[in-house]
Formats: sequence, structure tokens, C-alpha cells
Amino acid sequence: MATTAAADAAPRTSVRVRVQQFGTFLSNMIMPNIGAIIAWGFVTALFIDVGPFPNPQIAAIVGPSIYFLLPILIAYTGGTIIHGTRGGVVGAFAVMGVILPASGDLVVKAAELYPWTNGHQAPMFIGAMIIGPLAAWVMKKFDQWVDGRLKPGFEMLVNNFSAGIIGLLMAIAGMFLLAPVVLRIVGWLGDGVHFLVTHHLLPLTSILIEPAKIFFLNNAINHGVLTPLGIEQAGEAGKSVLFLLEANPGPGLGILLAYMVFGRGAARASAPGAAIVHFLGGIHEIYFPYVLMKPKLILAAVAGGMTGVFINVMFDVGLRAPAAPGSIIAIYLQTASDSYLGVTLSVLAATLVSFAVAALLLKTDKATDDGDLSAATASMESMKGKKSSVSGVLAGDTTDGSHEGPIRTIVFACDAGMGSSAMGASVLRKKVQQAGFADVSVTNKAIANLTDTVDLVVSHQDLTPRARQRTGSAIHVSVDNFMNSPRYDEIVDLLERTNREGVGRAETDVDRHAAVAAPTSAPADSQSTDAAGASSPLPLEGIRLGGRADSRDAAIDEAGQLLLDQGAVDQAYVDSMHEREASVSTYMGNLLAIPHGTNEAKSAIRRTGLSFVRYDEPVDWNGQPVRYVVGIAGVGDDHLAILAQLAGIFLDEEKVAQMDRATSPEEIQRLLSGITV
Repeated sequence: MATTAAADAAPRTSVRVRVQQFGTFLSNMIMPNIGAIIAWGFVTALFIDVGPFPNPQIAAIVGPSIYFLLPILIAYTGGTIIHGTRGGVVGAFAVMGVILPASGDLVVKAAELYPWTNGHQAPMFIGAMIIGPLAAWVMKKFDQWVDGRLKPGFEMLVNNFSAGIIGLLMAIAGMFLLAPVVLRIVGWLGDGVHFLVTHHLLPLTSILIEPAKIFFLNNAINHGVLTPLGIEQAGEAGKSVLFLLEANPGPGLGILLAYMVFGRGAARASAPGAAIVHFLGGIHEIYFPYVLMKPKLILAAVAGGMTGVFINVMFDVGLRAPAAPGSIIAIYLQTASDSYLGVTLSVLAATLVSFAVAALLLKTDKATDDGDLSAATASMESMKGKKSSVSGVLAGDTTDGSHEGPIRTIVFACDAGMGSSAMGASVLRKKVQQAGFADVSVTNKAIANLTDTVDLVVSHQDLTPRARQRTGSAIHVSVDNFMNSPRYDEIVDLLERTNREGVGRAETDVDRHAAVAAPTSAPADSQSTDAAGASSPLPLEGIRLGGRADSRDAAIDEAGQLLLDQGAVDQAYVDSMHEREASVSTYMGNLLAIPHGTNEAKSAIRRTGLSFVRYDEPVDWNGQPVRYVVGIAGVGDDHLAILAQLAGIFLDEEKVAQMDRATSPEEIQRLLSGITV
């Protein structure tokens, strides 16, 4: 049932991620050009005939800027994202085909050709966001097709003329194919906004916008629809209320103020700093984790947003250009001269309503604490797809993630400092040693034992918020598997940048092997791999080919039962293997999972033992395919030596291939004979 639920949830996540990526792409076209849009807004506000400093000569900038400069900049930026400067140039020329049907003397002609636009005159912004990337994509595909086919000496000729020809064809296609479609779309959208305004329904947009902000889906709405339409309205009326639908800081401020009064723990302590960053800095994402901790607070955000929009419409207010970021300072700088009172009241009212609703929800909440703010921050970063620039304010960090000076100590941290961290430390240590950084120590610890004296901490992504709380000055790297995470290579690259000076690199391969085989966090006598006197913890009765489990939990039971059959553990240890899995995944990567018990279950281990199960069809292990399940129970620190040896074996592609081809338990035992205690 759990597997089915996970499978059902996957498409929803995928859709959200796609919308988020699309919104980010639109944002990446708009945001670099915000400065030019703001400059146009200032010229419009100050120097047109109804402005405070009317100047026909300066005001002449307004028309060409909105019809030509801004769309060309947007198209060029979009083309550059797809295919560099070459794509930007082609996209910039192609957009001319979309601009001309709606500019200058052609406006009347466009209205005659496309009567459904109802007088709307600005399809060029949405058109630029389409034709710029599209023309660059066509150019990119052509360049890929001719790559390697040109005779020497003809490259420049073909490159220049192909760009010119594709730019011309895309401009013509934009004029006769895209422009009519975009004009119709702009007409529909404009009519929709007009309908909402005239029927006093615009506040209802907060029902969509406020939740979208929390899940980082707002860029698709804001930069895909609101900003282009807002620029059109500002060009015609000198201001637009659409710029305020998403930028109003009131809803978020009210929630943070409610936490300051009625919150508890870390959430209450961090709310004042978050409120300053949100209101004055304009970084709205800083309040998202507070809502994610208590999802019902989305009601407060929606109520505040609707209130603010209602007052904006009632007072007929607007901004001259987008307020980016959504700081109260940026909002006032862009506020139209007749809108200061309405904008101020909308921010205040949105704050008060949001505060009142959030306060009621927090005060009546039966929970004894405000949840895990760090976990909510990590969830926010996961949805965003990258580290938040302000997450340190929430998680209690004292650093922005940078580290000055060389990195000398790396700690791989997990919940108990046992299986997962030992495996990860072993793999990472090998990479670090092979890269030549002999003076960099890689150890493993329990998160509870971390101190803020290490340079870099590696942890599973589910545990990083906890690790960050204990080591605020360290660099933190999150991984989702322990065997072959690409983040290990990123750590080595980081060492190349920070430790290049004075690093000894003359150690031999034997030295490196010794460093890998002996995790420094365990006593040396527990890690001996000498054949003399050593015994294998994996008997034949602990090996099963063709495992019968069809789920993660069943696979844990199967591996645990083999440990029970050996007499290595009691049933309590098998139960604790499930407890461990509930706290953090034991998936290691490379089709391998190593379920093991909690630290508290050590007393249920009779002797060090291993079990090995191979599955013909991979088992779904938290969304990852697993063919090999190795159950482990180690007396004292035996598990550390075993995990180090397992890491070496499963990183050897040839040995994994031999395990895949093995037809008997004896073959598996021989392949794993290097594992001794």
C-alpha cells in the first residue's frame, strides 16, 4: 500500500516541479531586466506631460522603451539562456516580428486585423518570452546538426548566414503566426483582469497566489502573466494594481508578528529577525518555513492577501513598475503619485488581518511546540530546489555556508554515528585520499556528538537541519545516498580550491589503501583485516539468492530473519532495524541497502553477524531500486570495520558484476570473504 501511495504521489510532485522550473525560467528572463523596467517606470512617472517634471524630450523615451527596448531585452535574455550569445542575438531579432503588429502606426492596423484584442496593444512582452527562447532553440538544433559536417574554412560563413536566415524566418513566423495568437491571449487575459476588477473579484486571486508562493510556483504566475499585463496597464494608465498582487509584504509580516507573540521555541526567537528581512529586505521566502510548520497558517496568508488586494482595488492604486524584491522600500519607490495612501492602507490591513488569523490559529493550537523550524526550512529548500539565501536566519546558522581557509576536518554525521555515517565516511575518505589530500581527516560521528569545531559536515538530507544546528560555522553538504553520491566529487573539487596550497600529495597507493581501510573514528584493533585470527561474520546460512520480499519493510524482515537464524541477534534487534529505517533511510546507492538496528538495541546483539539477500527484481526502497540487502549487527565497533570493507567491495564494479552472476551462496561467500572482524 505504501508503495502504491508513493507511486501515486510521484506524478503530483513531478507536475509541481515542472511548474516550478517553468516559473524559474520565466523569472530568469524577467529579473535580469528589472532595472530597465524600473528605469522606464521612473521616466513615465516623472517626465510625461502629467508628471511632476514634464519634459517632452525626455518623455520621448517612454514609447520606444516599452515597445522595443524592453521586449528585445527579454527576448535576448531568454535566447541567451537557451543558446548563449548566439541564441540571444537570434531571439532579439526574431521578436521584432511580434513587436511590429502592435507598435507605432501599426496599432490601428493590428486592431483591424485582430479585433478580438479589444484595443489591447502590448502582446510583445509575452511574445518576447516565447519567441526569444524558441528562436534560440531552433538555432541550437541547427548548430548541433551541422557540427562536424562543415569543411574547414567555411565555419564562419555558415555560422553568420545561418544565424541571419534563422533570425529572419523566426521574425516572419512571429509576425504572421505567433503575434495573432499572442494578441488573442493578451485580449483574453486583459478581459479576465478587467472582469475581476469591475466585479470586485480581484481579491480572489490571493486564493491561488498565496499558496503558490509557499510552494515556489508563483514565478509562473507573476512573471508569466502579471508582470507582462502589468507593464501593459502601466503603459496605458501609468500604474497597475497587478504589480501588488504578489509583492504585498503584509500577509507574511502578519504571520511573523503572530509567531513573535504567540509562538514558542526557535520559531518565536527567530521571528523578529525574519520579519526585518521580509519587510525591509523584501525576501518573502523567509516566512515560508513558518507556514510549512503549521500548514493551516496558509489561511492567514490568504486572508491577508485578499484584504490587501481589496483595499488596492477600492482605492484604485497601483505601481508604476514591478517592485523587485518585494520590500516596502521598493514598493514605495514604485508607487504612483496618487496611490500612497491606498498602498499604505493595503499593507497595514493585510498585516493586521493576517496577524489576527495566524494568532487565533497559533493560540488555539494544541501542539506543545511550534514544530521543527530547521526541518521546515529544509523542506522549503527542497521545494525551491536550492539552498535559500536567508535560511541561516531560520536555522540558527552563523555562516552563509562559506568557509575561509583550508578544510582540514570532515565529519560524516548520522543519527547514531554508526552504519550510515561509517559507510559514507569510508567512501568519501577513499575519494579524498585518492585526490591527494593526506592531511584531511574524514571521520564519522553521531549528530548528538558534533561540536562546532569541524570544517565540513556531510549528512543525509533528512538530517542536515539537525546537523546544521550543532555546527553553524561549518560547510554543510547533504546527500541522498551513501555509496555514490555526486556530492562527494563536489567536496573533492572544493578541496582542490581551498587546500591546494601546502597539501602533501606524495603518499603511495599503499598509504591511501591503509587510510581507506581504517576509519579513523574507530579503534584500530577493531578494524584489523588480517587473515590470521580473523573470522568471517557471513556464514552460508546467512546468504539467500532470489529474495522473496516485495517491499522495503519485508526486505528488512528477511535480512533480519537470517540474522536471527544464525543466532546473532534477538528479535528486539530486528524490530530496531525498522525503527532505524523510520528515522533515516539505510539506502546506500549502487543498488545496495544496509539495514541495521539502533544504538539502543546493541544489547540485543549476541555476536557480530551479517546477512546477504539478492533480489531478482529490485525492491522499491524509498523510491530507489535495491537488489542487494546486507543486514548487519556489530558488537562494539565491529560494524565500522565491516562497513569500510563493504564500501570497497560494492564500489568495485567487477565484484558487483560477479555477485550478480553468482549462482550459489558459496560464490557470494567467496566474493565477500574479505569482510572479517
